Amino acid sequence: MMRAAPVGRRKGEPAMPVKREMMVRRDDLTQTAINETLVSEPKDGEILLEIEAFAVTANNVTYAVVGDQLAYWNFFPAPESWGIVPVWGHARVTTSRHPDIAVGERVYGYLPMASHLIAQPGKVAADGFRDMAAHRQPMNPIYNQYRRLAADPAHDPAREEARMLFAPLFTTSFLIGDQLRRADWHGAGTLIVTSASSKTAMAAAHVARADSPGVRRIGLTGAGNVAFVQGTGLYDEVIAYDAIEGLVVTGSAVLVDFAGNGELLHALYEQLSGQLAHVLRVGVTHHDERGDTGELPGPAPVWFFAPDAATALIGEIGPDAFNAALAERWAGFVAEAERWVSVEKGAGAEALQRVWRDQLAGRAPPQKGYVLRL
Repeated sequence: MMRAAPVGRRKGEPAMPVKREMMVRRDDLTQTAINETLVSEPKDGEILLEIEAFAVTANNVTYAVVGDQLAYWNFFPAPESWGIVPVWGHARVTTSRHPDIAVGERVYGYLPMASHLIAQPGKVAADGFRDMAAHRQPMNPIYNQYRRLAADPAHDPAREEARMLFAPLFTTSFLIGDQLRRADWHGAGTLIVTSASSKTAMAAAHVARADSPGVRRIGLTGAGNVAFVQGTGLYDEVIAYDAIEGLVVTGSAVLVDFAGNGELLHALYEQLSGQLAHVLRVGVTHHDERGDTGELPGPAPVWFFAPDAATALIGEIGPDAFNAALAERWAGFVAEAERWVSVEKGAGAEALQRVWRDQLAGRAPPQKGYVLRL
């Protein structure tokens, strides 16, 4: 591997830039604030990343809603009672104090809603490295990996926006499909997904269609999204939430709940009394209607945590086989998804706050994807 001399700020160079970060109140996610501070000078072994762009989706809302429960707030520390929402995006190295990382390199990975991030690269390889900052080590290492785009086989310059929007969601969906297929769908012949217009749900339907074509796919969504969801062709049947009395299943079904709506979950258990073989809870797109599910008349929902599933599968089949299987399904999905979703770009605090609040309130139309920078 070529070693790049560490490059820092030299005499005559401008002072370190201002870092901007969007914070949200952890007890009221609608409340936001923009924090501005001078970027710290990277220490030996560290690099400064300037964040070029990141996607904001319902997935990021889930990170915030379960931030305390699953430690998502711990990746990018903020003052007490505030949090910085994690996102996926691209960044460029602007200062390097690490011998193997050059100024100008571009990376893809887990980033804060901010303009800059200091990282401490370790386990450096040609195609990536891990941020070894001490506060990040208790969390799953998958979130600490950064891909070096110059040698990343998954990097497609023409599809950078699609990668930010869909890749983290697609990995979750791929793992859900793999887990259910390996369990022989718990003996069920039908897959039901809530929040069927969400990008993660659509990816899950795509994986199920590709790997388990004999399983019938039913998508549940808001009445205003039915036409869009039908138009994707991913589901055998699409039903509005206010028409679930028309939901009829032959035999048993697996329910994958992306909505996290307690009232809806109860209604589905009652509608499909005795027919639910397995229930996975994945997201909380209806976070404002979560409620207490209480005791449900059927199998208890199981929370799905993608990093744990990925670690287990990689341990079983090895990283090369995992990456190959994921890449094969990803190529088919992203080619399809680009026909359904158009990208809207934005820059600055006002644009980011507006998109965040739209995602939080469920106002973001499913046919749009948002790529922003602060």
